[in-house]
Amino acid sequence: MRSLRAFEPLAWIGPAVVLIALVVLWPVIEMIRSSFLKISRFGVVQGDNFPDNYTKLFGEKDFADIMIRSVIWVVAVVALTVLISLALAQLFNQRFPGRKIARWALIAPWAASVLMTAIIFKWMLDPEVGVINQIRVKLGFIDAMGGASADQLGDASSAMPWLVFVAVFVSVPFTTYALLAGLATIPADVYEAAKMDGATKLRTYWSITLPLLRPALTVAALINVMNVFNSFPIIWAMTHGQPGYSTATSTILMFILKGSNIGESAAMSVVNFGMVIVLTMIFLKVSRWNKEVA
Repeated sequence: MRSLRAFEPLAWIGPAVVLIALVVLWPVIEMIRSSFLKISRFGVVQGDNFPDNYTKLFGEKDFADIMIRSVIWVVAVVALTVLISLALAQLFNQRFPGRKIARWALIAPWAASVLMTAIIFKWMLDPEVGVINQIRVKLGFIDAMGGASADQLGDASSAMPWLVFVAVFVSVPFTTYALLAGLATIPADVYEAAKMDGATKLRTYWSITLPLLRPALTVAALINVMNVFNSFPIIWAMTHGQPGYSTATSTILMFILKGSNIGESAAMSVVNFGMVIVLTMIFLKVSRWNKEVA
């Protein structure tokens, strides 16, 4: 009987372990295995192809630029999202008329489909009939509608800021609500003590609010790092990574390669997987997530 009782926990954790193995571990193993094979674009395995898939991938002329752009993309979107969300969370944590309506309105970009949001912004930026371009024409920012300077998504220098804007737009609601939940856990008497000590609002926020908010901030930022790095719909819907590969990230390159070389695309997936782990480790190291708040 005692030996049987030792296996009782398996009845509880067994289904979870099986689910993790099927949903997480097996796809990762298959992804790595596929990167070692020569696979036709119809999915037919034609034999081993290691290390040719990786050699061809690293030999792509735009590979280095795309990887650097991917890191910049993640840092820019996550940093802006966190900064804006910190301000909004602090604002929505106060009592003011219409706060409930404002909070509900904030959910809209998060509740809507990311692909739908990206398509809407693409229409708004249309060089001929887009509402944003119409406003620019009315304000005299461009001489004539339909000119080269009017196509905001036709050039990387103007397209990337818009892509970052849309990514931040859809990321802010979740991050703000995560920080609001963190703010709700901070005891009111801590602020009372700081007020009695004569601490200014800025000092209180820097020395009390931010340190106590760190667990929620770390979780929200970490989820954003992983989501943004793997983000596909925004860039694909708005620019397809064009012109050329000038707005493509590693996820876009992986999808493009899938149409011609599945093995090379799998190799790009493995590189992406490694990059996510590296970025996550760097973030956790910088954020000092396991350090106790003084």
